[in-house]
Amino acid sequence: MPRQHAPSFTPEAASESTPGGAGERQSLPALQGKMKRDPEGYEEELRQLRRHFESSVFLFRQQAALSSTSSSGGGGGDVAKELGDLALFLAHVAPFYPEDLADLPDQIGGLLDTNARALPSGLRVHLVQALILLVNRKIVDLEDTMELFMELQVIGDRAVKKLAFSHIVHSIRRMNQTHKNETRNRKMQNILFTLLQGEEESRAKRAFTILCDLHRRRVWFDERTANAICNACFHASSRIMIAAISFLLGYENVEQEDDSDASSSEDEAQNPQVILSKEDVYKANHKGTTATKKKKKAKLQRVIRSMKRQQRKSTEEAGSNYYSPLTYLKDPQGFAEKLFSRLQKCNERFEVRMMMLKVIARTIGLHHLVLLNFYPYLQRYVQPHQRDVTTLLAAAVQACHDMVPPDAVEPLFKQIVNQFVHDHSRPEAIAVGLNVVREICMRIPLLMNEDLLQDLVLYKKSHEKAVSIAARSLVTLFREICPSLLVKKDRGRPVDPKARPKAFGETTVASDVPGAELLDEDFSSEGEGEGNASDALESDDEKTNKLDTDEGMEEEDELSGGEDDTEEADEDQDISDSDKSDDGLEYDSDMAEEENDASDDDEQLSEHLDDSESEGSDQDEDNDLDDKSKDSCSKSNKRKLSDYIGQLNAADSSLRALKKLAGAKKAETSPDEAGKILSDEDFKRIRELKAKKEAKMALAQHGLSKGTDTRSVTFKIPSSDQLSMKRVDPSMLEAHIRRKLTKEERLELVKAGREDRGKYQARTAVKQKKTGGLSNRQKQHKKRMPLAASRAKAARSRQEKKKQQKHSGKQFRGRKAWK
Repeated sequence: MPRQHAPSFTPEAASESTPGGAGERQSLPALQGKMKRDPEGYEEELRQLRRHFESSVFLFRQQAALSSTSSSGGGGGDVAKELGDLALFLAHVAPFYPEDLADLPDQIGGLLDTNARALPSGLRVHLVQALILLVNRKIVDLEDTMELFMELQVIGDRAVKKLAFSHIVHSIRRMNQTHKNETRNRKMQNILFTLLQGEEESRAKRAFTILCDLHRRRVWFDERTANAICNACFHASSRIMIAAISFLLGYENVEQEDDSDASSSEDEAQNPQVILSKEDVYKANHKGTTATKKKKKAKLQRVIRSMKRQQRKSTEEAGSNYYSPLTYLKDPQGFAEKLFSRLQKCNERFEVRMMMLKVIARTIGLHHLVLLNFYPYLQRYVQPHQRDVTTLLAAAVQACHDMVPPDAVEPLFKQIVNQFVHDHSRPEAIAVGLNVVREICMRIPLLMNEDLLQDLVLYKKSHEKAVSIAARSLVTLFREICPSLLVKKDRGRPVDPKARPKAFGETTVASDVPGAELLDEDFSSEGEGEGNASDALESDDEKTNKLDTDEGMEEEDELSGGEDDTEEADEDQDISDSDKSDDGLEYDSDMAEEENDASDDDEQLSEHLDDSESEGSDQDEDNDLDDKSKDSCSKSNKRKLSDYIGQLNAADSSLRALKKLAGAKKAETSPDEAGKILSDEDFKRIRELKAKKEAKMALAQHGLSKGTDTRSVTFKIPSSDQLSMKRVDPSMLEAHIRRKLTKEERLELVKAGREDRGKYQARTAVKQKKTGGLSNRQKQHKKRMPLAASRAKAARSRQEKKKQQKHSGKQFRGRKAWK
């Protein structure tokens, strides 16, 4: 509160006591510089100016009380100007006189708090500037003046509102520039959150604007601020609700000015480079003719550009740079249900309801929520003639994910197909409907059945480009998801013909590091050369030894396919049988097939054991000494096989025991792989191998590598997390649709094509205006010939004319009888 002054202390007395009077007041900037250089030498002048400031405040209050009826001219022009200049002067010199000017912030703040609306505009701006100067000099804290600055934004003065808003934002940014001061941030956030939750619209709007600006600049980039902005969607004022929804929808499109350079450098560091083999580069640059090398170089550059574009897109969609305030909701299910209930009850205009729909769909897709009443609500608006129907369909696609029961989405899905995709519909509507069906089936493939898919695929024969492209994209999708739903001629050569979509609620748990199989393949390919050489040497030695010792093995050779060594044949058959049994154990999707495979394996193993026993007895009779070691090996193999048969018979009783047995056998076969710990070099190698594989697929797509299998070059389906983070663009649902242009648009295109071209003229006019001289024919016509030459030419022309008439069949009727 401002201090009370004695009535005898008047501005006239203060001006008389001040040395120089009005001249001193006019040189306030010069006095300010002197006080800053020598504070102690001007203490008396400071006290006099301080008394003069107090008297001016007292006089202004008296005049404002007398003229309370007129709010604009409450203080008078001269007094207001003098008071503003003194306030700014004292604020500038306040850091040099902390004891004498200790109560200056209270006086200025009290004057603004009590008489802000009654002050003249110029004086109000000067007082606000003086208070901002005191806050910047850290004489007064921002938390103490936060409510006052928020109040100054709603008094109706545009200059003061802009000044107070920029001061709050820049002060908070400067405070958090070096490190986050959570204590002070909490205090100011509580003030703004209280104003935002209040019923008064003007104060809540200003608080919401400050929160959004600080959040967009990544100053208050925390969960509390994000939840406060999201909760503004439930404000009683529709204007604040619309502003909050607009901010949530347009946040991803806002350019982050502060972090643009940092994000670009991070993207360059995170994106791996395209790794092409030296052979491909050599073929593109050195093999073939000049024309083919030029084409190969262009294709190679296209491959590199497309690979970099895909890598950049994948990092933007699924990387850590992705952010939306909706991702930090504390209760996303409650937020979606509350906003949906408000949508059902509100009477806002259509655009506002569409914005609410998009926010709800975005929340459902991001957090994989289940809101079953949302899909029947969308079903009411699914009509081709509906306004902004593509935006509505994009929201419907965004709200679909693998955790939604297919029965809840099936009525909406059928209505989209029935309303958009039929023979009497327009080509634009058919293309949009097929694109929406593809996007929904990418998220919930269980909605599609065989008959419906075959009907939709027939639209690939349409003469409309947009319709045929949409139908072919549907075929491409189901070649990966479930090829069995397609007709044989539409399946192509799928990578996995037995692929099936996941059942509802089914999840896949990763049991190993993704990409580790590439590392194993790389190791095996590196060790192939050495392994082949050693195997060849061993096989040659064994063959020579066994040809000398073994006799009378012709029958077994015929049965085993002409092998030289019976034991090798037995071991190979054991390995093949065990592989078959392992395959049967791994594919445990169908119980009947498993039982048949297990019984077949048992019969084959028992027959093999009988044959091996008879062979062992014959060999013992022929030569006992040479086959002792062989008998011991065969006995150990027999024990292992008999134990394995017993395990299989015991495992036939339950599927759980079968799975345990498969896991145990897998652990026994590869104990090193199970307990292996990958190092940083291994992960780096995995990234390189992935890049090589992607480059190889891209080269095959562009026709540069002919040796690769074309079946591996297929459409890559994004994961559920990538689909939920990716925002569905309504314009992509209308891709390749060629709209009919209006007359004005056609004229604009025509005029745009004539910009680089000269004025239109006929060819004859261009020839006549030629500046390069006459042609040979024109010169021949203008040339003066001798009389004899002209007569000879005339005679030749007459003779040629007669010959032409004779060959044309015209009869000669004689010369005319008259002249």
